[in-house]
Amino acid sequence: MGTPRSRAAELFGTRVREARVKLGLSQENIASLADMHVTNYGRIERGEANCELHTIVRLATALDTDPGSLIAGLYGPGMLPGRRRAFSAADFIAAQRAAE
Repeated sequence: MGTPRSRAAELFGTRVREARVKLGLSQENIASLADMHVTNYGRIERGEANCELHTIVRLATALDTDPGSLIAGLYGPGMLPGRRRAFSAADFIAAQRAAE
């Protein structure tokens, strides 16, 4: 078993797993419904994969949920690997104003 790619990937995978379990379906069932290989699906649940938008939408459709519910709140400090701090547009604007 691998290591999660990031805290965001780990939380996304947990949400996908919880939605699947709530439906009472297997990884194979959801992978088939999402038109993906079960190995790749398992990597997503473990947080080892970095999904593209189309994969997120296919998974949400298979899980009968809004894609937004799977990715809500996955931003900010500690979510991305190698980033101690997440910089936002608000940070940029504040720095520009401070430099004036």
